[in-house]
Amino acid sequence: MLADFSPCVVIPCYNHGAMMASVLARLAPFSLPVFIIDDGSDEATQGCLAALDHANVTLIRLPQNRGKGAAVMRGLQAAAAAGFSHALQVDADGQHQIEDSPALLAAARQHPACLISGQPIYDDSIPKSRLYGRYITHFWVWVETLSFSIRDSMCGFRVYPLAPTLALATRHPIGARMDFDTEVMVRLYWRGTPSRFIPTRVTYPVDGVSHFDALHDNLRISWMHTRLFFGMLPRIPSLLKRRREEHWAGIKERKGRSGLRFMLWVYQLFGRGVFTLLLWPVIGFYWLTGGPQRAASRQWIKHIRQYARQQHRSLPGRVNSFHHYLRFGESMLEKIASWRGDLRWGKEIDFAPGAEEAIAGGKPGGRLILASHLGDIEACRALAQQVSGLVINALVFTDNAQRFRQVMDEIAPEASRHVMPVTEIGPETAILLQQKLDAGEWIAIVGDRTAVNRQRGGVRRVIWSEFLGKPAPFPQGPFVLAAALRCPVLLMFALREEGKLRLHCEPFADPLVLPRATRQQALQQAVDRYAGRLAHHALIAPLDWFNFFDFWQLPEQPQTDEKEESQC
Repeated sequence: MLADFSPCVVIPCYNHGAMMASVLARLAPFSLPVFIIDDGSDEATQGCLAALDHANVTLIRLPQNRGKGAAVMRGLQAAAAAGFSHALQVDADGQHQIEDSPALLAAARQHPACLISGQPIYDDSIPKSRLYGRYITHFWVWVETLSFSIRDSMCGFRVYPLAPTLALATRHPIGARMDFDTEVMVRLYWRGTPSRFIPTRVTYPVDGVSHFDALHDNLRISWMHTRLFFGMLPRIPSLLKRRREEHWAGIKERKGRSGLRFMLWVYQLFGRGVFTLLLWPVIGFYWLTGGPQRAASRQWIKHIRQYARQQHRSLPGRVNSFHHYLRFGESMLEKIASWRGDLRWGKEIDFAPGAEEAIAGGKPGGRLILASHLGDIEACRALAQQVSGLVINALVFTDNAQRFRQVMDEIAPEASRHVMPVTEIGPETAILLQQKLDAGEWIAIVGDRTAVNRQRGGVRRVIWSEFLGKPAPFPQGPFVLAAALRCPVLLMFALREEGKLRLHCEPFADPLVLPRATRQQALQQAVDRYAGRLAHHALIAPLDWFNFFDFWQLPEQPQTDEKEESQC
């Protein structure tokens, strides 16, 4: 902490004189010195400001309007000259929740080397054009910093550490108008000053005065992002050094719920073509910044190519790491589209030979789908339910991809209706699953990811089986569960082939039997058959492999205080 933490308030003002008395009244309980920077306002505003009767207010008047950024910098210079260490920037239009100032200042006192910013929580008063414009800026800031740590770069309610901010201004000219807030935050991040965020409500007054020039300010912001993008390129090595490696079981979900919403808004408004076009730079960012996942992708490509040569098979299309990432991005859309009913049978989706018969045929009653992370199990669930009216319950071991699931809930709430999160499969879980099978519902569980935590006795219950010519660990649990439930077992994959999503379904066992006398041998045979079919379908759609970790390595048990993530 800073022993001589000394904050003040800086308010840039341009023709907001009528609001200033209210803003100062809301600031009064905090007893902070205030610098008001009149940015060349009209005579009426000058009169309002001159009439303010506050002993701790310093009024600085600029003869001509120079822009919000220039006014803020003039205020920061005045604050530093007066001996202050930090400055709380508040906009003059009253839209900020000024009552949150103590929270921002407390964070600044605790983290004096950081820029502390409000993270807006908007109500319905925000214009949609502003909201979507922020999503675009969020995306470019993530690219320019190669980081998701900047959650919002446009909020003008923030606490500046004066020394690094003024040092930056002497080295680099910063945008003087509506481009200021974002540019100063990005450049401070480049120079080692991180940002921390405090949630705060933002309301746009009904009769508020906006100085945003739709043409000139948008052009100015576009030029700013162009400069920052090319400024980021030589900084890539230093920016990437801030990232650290983790195994898949400890990998937190890559952040960006606002970005997800923006991308899905693009899809809903403009269709898949524009979505796919915009997906390229997004995936490029993830590909550049996801070092461990990129290495795992390249490892997968190497193994599948070697296996294809051994099997005298040719792989379809361009099989490389970037297109592997791109396919994963496309699958995010397909999850949404399949649950929304946007995919049309015969055009965007169809059945592989025998798949429809495998789903519709057989004796009545529930079944267990042994799925995988090859292809899209969410699309399998959605499409199978559309075809036959089935209820397919997805058994998941933790709440993986929470941000994506939250967006899914907003756009396609049906997807989460039959998701069953469990920490381990015990007798209670088996009884519940049996009840669902008896009611004619289906169960889906993946068979290609080992359990994150050790089971009873402190051992990892896995079966090693050859996969693409190398031994790989597979979990025992799904196969033991299938045998215990004594129901028909199917394999199901939704793979991208020839421009369509093709649904594969085939019988695996009816039922899966693990005799007591030869249990281990029977279990090995079942896992071997599963691994063989997984390899077979991987050759059909190699880019649909969505395990971005070293699949042939048994992971170390992660720390118990970390939130693990695994998905059905």
